[in-house]
Amino acid sequence: MASSVTGVPPYINIPLSSDCKTNSLSVGTKTGYRLFSVTAVDKLDCIHEGVECPDVYIVERLFSSSLVVVVSLSMPRRMNVYHFKKGTEICNYSYSNNILSVRLNRQRLVVCLEESIYIHNIKDMKLLKTLLNTPTNPSGLCALSVNHTNSYLAYPGSATIGEITVYDANSLSTVTLIQAHDSPLAALTFNSSGSKLASASEKGTVIRVFSVPEGQRLFEFRRGMKRYVSISSLSFSADAQFLCASSNTETVHIFKLEQHSPSREEESPTWSAYVGKMFTAASTYLPAQVSDMMHQDRAFATVRLNMFGLKNICALATIQKLPRLLVASSDGYLYIYNVDPQDGGECCMLHKYLHSNPLKPKICQRV
Repeated sequence: MASSVTGVPPYINIPLSSDCKTNSLSVGTKTGYRLFSVTAVDKLDCIHEGVECPDVYIVERLFSSSLVVVVSLSMPRRMNVYHFKKGTEICNYSYSNNILSVRLNRQRLVVCLEESIYIHNIKDMKLLKTLLNTPTNPSGLCALSVNHTNSYLAYPGSATIGEITVYDANSLSTVTLIQAHDSPLAALTFNSSGSKLASASEKGTVIRVFSVPEGQRLFEFRRGMKRYVSISSLSFSADAQFLCASSNTETVHIFKLEQHSPSREEESPTWSAYVGKMFTAASTYLPAQVSDMMHQDRAFATVRLNMFGLKNICALATIQKLPRLLVASSDGYLYIYNVDPQDGGECCMLHKYLHSNPLKPKICQRV
């Protein structure tokens, strides 16, 4: 089945780790691609501009290294791998159909087509495995853990329901299948260690977090109830204590991953704790859907964007030792917001940048 790459939305992907030191922004443009360094809220330095090919809609950099993978609208079936500091092409590969996404860590490079996935050894770019006849995946949805000791790969296990296939790209074997949602998947992401996997469906109302490799549900967050939205990105913070989600609406949500302790509520009972216990008791005889809603946590912090209907991608980063939220929109703006890790609430915008003629901005971090 032929797939189209026209009108591909922007994306952000942050490979996080506890020792990340700097953030970088990669932007695909009509003339090529640009790599920026984000070292401070008010400082954005262009460190490289590549003009090897025009109309770049995929640009993936291997953390803070000089290796960058580029795919152009003019040749959507070919992947070019460059050493941008030397200005040389390392290699290029052509595939049977249009490339929809590329993911990489220090061990593996994964190329996702609409109905197949190719896994390469990143050291010599040798093709190790081809997963053929995967469920139809028109958006190229997949996630690769940045922790290369396991190299977990997640992708849709079904085209009709929200099933996730977790695959070990090192041992080249299936790890587990997770029944995550009733409707098809819309977003996937791992935390930095690869021990947690977050997912959202096309409905966009509920976000779930699972343990890896067990596939046990750990957290469930409700983004909203009034309307279905298209969630475009999910991103964990470096310490996996927070998870942010952005969509085609004007609101970005940040959720806090914390287990509620019943003992603390018993020691110092409050009205909210009392009401919570009433809901818990009631959920035992209410319909399953209502019971699930009672156990879903709401957003810890939010951002109100000054736009609506545009594709936007979010990422949690540490800039100058402080937590920040980065949001890239399809009209070419990068926004930086403060995040209060203690009290949450509404986040304030600190700075914004405009990039010329962007096709696909991407945010990544040093590992």
